[in-house]
Amino acid sequence: MSEPVIRHDWQLDEIEALFALPFNDLLFRAQQVHRQHFDPNEVQVSTLLSIKTGACPEDCGYCSQSARHDTGLERERLLPLEEVVAAAKAAREKGATRFCMGAAWRNPTDRNLERVIEMIQAVRALGMETCVTLGMLSAEQAVRLREAGLDYYNHNLDTSPEFYGNVITTRTFEDRIETLKHVREAGINVCAGGILGMGEAPRDRARMLQELANLPEHPQSVPINMLVQVEGTPLFGVDGIDPLEFVRNIAVARILMPKSQVRLSAGRTDMSDELQALCFLAGANSIFYGERLLTTDNPDADHDQRLFERLGLRAQAAPADEQKVCCGA
Repeated sequence: MSEPVIRHDWQLDEIEALFALPFNDLLFRAQQVHRQHFDPNEVQVSTLLSIKTGACPEDCGYCSQSARHDTGLERERLLPLEEVVAAAKAAREKGATRFCMGAAWRNPTDRNLERVIEMIQAVRALGMETCVTLGMLSAEQAVRLREAGLDYYNHNLDTSPEFYGNVITTRTFEDRIETLKHVREAGINVCAGGILGMGEAPRDRARMLQELANLPEHPQSVPINMLVQVEGTPLFGVDGIDPLEFVRNIAVARILMPKSQVRLSAGRTDMSDELQALCFLAGANSIFYGERLLTTDNPDADHDQRLFERLGLRAQAAPADEQKVCCGA
């Protein structure tokens, strides 16, 4: 198979044609693309920690942390630095190479940003990659995060522009695109994906992937989440996505964004080992490791290790420059 051309001009009918392929043909094509850019038996492992939980002013219909939803979640202050460092060390010992920190903010204040910068620098000193998700950013804030050494910034598109208003009304789809622009122009790696199973139509899933693939630069990390339904949120009780359709979305993401790490993210507690194996075959090569994803459950690390052993997978090693930091070189 020839080297795939990295495109940013995908048309919707082309993407829908990929979704319409027979399942085996789609996975075969995705696996071919995957092997051209990645070791097919290596998975990047990240751990996610909520550093500030609850009382978010946004109304995201899927989120337990919104102050507008009665989910019983207690509001918490920003974690102290020592707790974050302890969690990062524990994640590193379990094999994680990237430590992601999430705060339930619409956008960070400059004062809060200073505290997060301290966390970024402390985690990097452990030899780990860093990622944060803090809501919307200004161009100046993105530059400050880059100067602090931040590796990745997560800001998901969530869904298609057309379906977006059914899920969130307190910020626009264009607001999200603007934050990604600030992050990209500051020189920080972009982590952006979406959530499946929120009641969207198949065309919305194709449109979301089209928006991601047609960004000026493909996100370096593309998390594909299966909605975790939380009682008290507007999306609780919505019909979920068919598991094989979820796999198709992983495969199409891999084909559209050949060099991106496609992360199997939220919803893994509801996935069988067999379904996860199909996702890896379809081109997923990154997961979150650990028992919690912000406020929802995640498979425990021991279970993931056993699954890796059964599938012959291994965790990706830390980048060489970060291994030197870890070892004090």
